[in-house]
Amino acid sequence: MDDDIIYTTLSDEDYAKAIGQFRLAVGATLQVFNMYGMGEFIAGVQDEIVRLAEDFGLRVRGIDKPISIDYVRRAK
Repeated sequence: MDDDIIYTTLSDEDYAKAIGQFRLAVGATLQVFNMYGMGEFIAGVQDEIVRLAEDFGLRVRGIDKPISIDYVRRAK
């Protein structure tokens, strides 16, 4: 482990802002699929990518959570 790494905890407000920014960036990236007639799928795929990113974030912080689209998620 690198001793120069600084670990921080985001407030709920900062976390929500970061997730919102990530969601917007993913959505903008997926807009290319509109020209192929797949625009109706963008919102669902966008949500799943954000969930996977959150799962990844938990996993790299030591929480043993599966990173899988098949994993059953509980409603928030």
